[in-house]
Amino acid sequence: MWPDRRLIDLIKTEHPIVLAPMAGVMDAALVIAACEGGALGSLPCAMISADKAREQIGVIRQRVASPINLNFFCHTPVDANAADEARWRERLGVYYKEHGLDPNAPVNAANRAPFDEAMCAMVEAMKPEVVSFHFGLPDKALLDRVKAAGCVVIASATIVREAIWLERNGVDAIIAQGAEAGGHRGMFMTAQIANQPGLMALVPQIVDAVKVPVIAAGGIADGRGIAAALALGASGVQIGSAFLRCPEATGSAAAKAALAAADDDATVITNVMTGRPARGVANRVMRDIGPVSPDAPAFPHAATALAPLKAAAEKQGKVDFTNLWAGQALRLGTTLPAAELTRKLAADALAVMKRLAG
Repeated sequence: MWPDRRLIDLIKTEHPIVLAPMAGVMDAALVIAACEGGALGSLPCAMISADKAREQIGVIRQRVASPINLNFFCHTPVDANAADEARWRERLGVYYKEHGLDPNAPVNAANRAPFDEAMCAMVEAMKPEVVSFHFGLPDKALLDRVKAAGCVVIASATIVREAIWLERNGVDAIIAQGAEAGGHRGMFMTAQIANQPGLMALVPQIVDAVKVPVIAAGGIADGRGIAAALALGASGVQIGSAFLRCPEATGSAAAKAALAAADDDATVITNVMTGRPARGVANRVMRDIGPVSPDAPAFPHAATALAPLKAAAEKQGKVDFTNLWAGQALRLGTTLPAAELTRKLAADALAVMKRLAG
């Protein structure tokens, strides 16, 4: 049925579709549903502990026997800087005053942990079929252990140079993350946000530069997008924003309403929410301060001072300080159950390709 089976044969799924790992708005339920629909379900692990990951995997394994992907960040941690934190809290002071909050009250540090020994040991014990990395790759010793556990390794590239480096360092497939994609940019060999290529330009260039299968990500939310990505040489696609309003997604009612109301030009790349470039629907703080601000502390520390504001606003049903990560095709998303949506995406893509083939 599918013209290029390299990814399907590698990850052993029915369809060449990967559910994007979306930290903060999903858990095991969405992974299970995507797997039931024939896709590779991905569990985001950067904001949970190794024990929580084990628990979530246990829930998934009780429901489906399908392959699953565990996703991790690979950034180099940077300690919080007191001066930067103070300046950021001062910048946010008007919002603290508005919500009656003390800007000097202690707040738990933002949790975006890189892949480490504890997570590696968890992977070795749980043996997920696929492990994916964002912001490059972990240390070679850890990566070797992941591969020795029998896991397929995939990682994100935002430019051709990153893709070539990833292949040389042993990945089995590469996610080509176009500028349209929601969430954090996977960039690790460049800091130039303005130079990030779109998916139509990025995919064929990465396909030409590497031998491993390429997974297209960014601006794909229906069968037409899948067919277009495959026509460009991709072996599969990664889709996230299309699933954000599914009943299995854990985003709040206010967040889902904001996503439903967003126009096609509603998303921007910002560093305000976490300190690292990411695409999401513009909210109040992004519009007021950014979207890109030199005052935002380094990743992930910008999120620390925003946490009390986010909690206070969400109690009022507002998303003024909520990171609504989404890609440019979010308007194509639906409220279908995720398994049904996955099957529809695959069927629509195959229908488009059949029609174009005459």
